[in-house]
Amino acid sequence: MKSLLLTSSQTIIVLLILALVLFGAKRLPDSARSLGRSMRIFKSEMKALEGDEKTDDGEKKA
Repeated sequence: MKSLLLTSSQTIIVLLILALVLFGAKRLPDSARSLGRSMRIFKSEMKALEGDEKTDDGEKKA
């Protein structure tokens, strides 16, 4: 009996087709660009938080 789980390449293809159907071909590049910007902002904020923890020298602020 074949497993019900899809392989990783099949999963990616299904997700891309689903995104294309939901957002349409015209809005998909804009959505991807917006997601990329959000991820960059999130990563920079996480680095800033890590930097704050390192400069804190173990002291917790109240």
